Amino acid sequence: MPTVVCPECSEDVYVDAESEQGDIVSCDECGVDLEVVGLDPFELDLYEEKDDYKEDVDYDSYDYDDDRY
Repeated sequence: MPTVVCPECSEDVYVDAESEQGDIVSCDECGVDLEVVGLDPFELDLYEEKDDYKEDVDYDSYDYDDDRY
């Protein structure tokens, strides 16, 4: 089983040889979730969950008195 260095704590993380790009693995040492971003050689990056909505919406700019809503 291949190992890759955790970008968070620098410990070895075991990656299944059948892993594909986009798979999520966890570091046993620090518990952070990591995404497989490279396959030859295996490369990991911190996993950031993607939201389906924008967090930077400016709700103050909406006109709540507008009858179209």
